[in-house]
Amino acid sequence: MWETGFLRKIISSITGGKSNRESSSSTPDEKLIESFINENDEGAFEEIVNRYVDKIYGLALRITRNQNDAEEVLQDVFLTLAKKIDTFRGEAKFSSWLYRVTANASYMRLRAERKHETDISLEDYVPYDDNGTLMGRVASKDWSLRPDKALFSKEAMDIIERAVEELPESYRVVFHLRDIEGLSNEEASQILGISVPAIKSRLHRGRLFLRDRLSDYFHEWSK
Repeated sequence: MWETGFLRKIISSITGGKSNRESSSSTPDEKLIESFINENDEGAFEEIVNRYVDKIYGLALRITRNQNDAEEVLQDVFLTLAKKIDTFRGEAKFSSWLYRVTANASYMRLRAERKHETDISLEDYVPYDDNGTLMGRVASKDWSLRPDKALFSKEAMDIIERAVEELPESYRVVFHLRDIEGLSNEEASQILGISVPAIKSRLHRGRLFLRDRLSDYFHEWSK
C-alpha cells in the first residue's frame, strides 16, 4: 500500500492542485561524486545511494510493475553507478542522468522478458472533445473538493492505486516523473529521450484518464 503523502501528490496532480517539490540542504550531488571519484570516499557514495534508493526503486517499479524486477533494476543501477560514475560529465543534472540510467535498465528488463506488450495508447481514449478534454462526464462529477476522509480512506487509496496501474507504461512513467518526482518537462524529456510536447501530451492525457477512472467512485461517495 502506498504512503498517504505519495497519494496526496497523485490527487493534487489530477485535480489541478500544486505539490511542493522536496528540497535538501545537504551536500550537492556533484560534490559527493567528486569526493567518491577523487578520494574514493565510500561515505559519499553511501550518501548518494541513500539519497536516491527510494526514487530509483519507485521509477523502476512504475515501469516494470513487478517488485522483483524493480529490485533487480535497483541493484543493476547502483552497480553501474559504482563502476561508471566517472562517465557523468555534468551536462545534465545528476538526478536526471541517474533517472535515465534507471529508465534504460527498466526498459531493457521489460524487453528481455517481453512484458506488458498489450499496453494501449491513450491517444484514442474517449470521451474527448475537439480540445482534447474529457466531456461533461468528469465536469459533472467533480470530486476535487472532497474531504480527506473520503480521499484517503483505505477503499479510496486502493481505487487510486489501481487507477494509476491501469495507465499504459509510456503514460505511467511520464506521470511518475512529472507528478510524483516533481521533475520539469525538460528533465523528463531528457530522461526518456522524447520531445517536451510529447511529455506534455502524455501527462495531460494520463491525468484525464485518472480523473475519469476516479470520478465514478468519488461521485458515488458524495451521494
